[in-house]
Amino acid sequence: MASHYGVGVLPARPYKARDKAKVEAGVRLAQTYILGRLRKLTFFSLTEANAAIVEALERLNTHVMRRLGVSRKHLFDTLERQTLAPLPAEDFQFAEWRLARVSIDYHVEFDGFFYSVPHGLIRKQVDIRATARTIEIFYLGQRVGAHQRRYGGQRHGTDPDHMPSSHRRYADWTPDRFRRWGRSIGPQTEGLIIAILANKPHPEQGFRSCLGVLRLFKDINPDRAEAISGRAIAIGALSYKAIAPLLHSKPTSKSSAGEAVIVHANLRGPGYFH
Repeated sequence: MASHYGVGVLPARPYKARDKAKVEAGVRLAQTYILGRLRKLTFFSLTEANAAIVEALERLNTHVMRRLGVSRKHLFDTLERQTLAPLPAEDFQFAEWRLARVSIDYHVEFDGFFYSVPHGLIRKQVDIRATARTIEIFYLGQRVGAHQRRYGGQRHGTDPDHMPSSHRRYADWTPDRFRRWGRSIGPQTEGLIIAILANKPHPEQGFRSCLGVLRLFKDINPDRAEAISGRAIAIGALSYKAIAPLLHSKPTSKSSAGEAVIVHANLRGPGYFH
């Protein structure tokens, strides 16, 4: 920011109160001359409050100081104004930088949202530059992707140019590979993989969820995996976060799923609520 506006920053030294004497004097002056005069007033909009502050500030700057015999405004106009440099044409934008590794779906993650890069950068480490409005991705100093920053809605921001149709012939991970893996466990798991991939605008956006399911089912027997997959399809759990809790739930037996545990005249049953 200092470089953008062409100024120098001189921070106060620790335990050196005199370094910040002028700053503290300015704060005290604003508190007593501006905030002190407005403390008993009530404002019903930010515009009203700003107008009152401007009026108090104008009165402060035009007031003639007894020791110098001139006002602050006069000193600014005669001594400081001609030495000021013009402001830059564009406002400074705060940017946050992070390192990220491109996933197999050629997206990088930033604050819970995913942004695409050219598919040739899979497994590469890139730099992310994030401002309030944009997400830029750099590889070896060259910008390889730019997206509008997302704060809601769909989690994936995908540029179609980053995922050409010919990519599937060269990628190690493809929808067919995930389906074959699901088929090796059972039809329910294969159906779950197909549903996850079909639930996304682009199948590659479901790769992360499929990899998560792969990790979940790695250490359990196929029958248990099939039961979890069937349950996930039935309730529409088509993401890793929705499927993971099912791994820790107790399996439901066929008899308990179809009828009540206890049959008694005092039990109302599901028909009571319809």
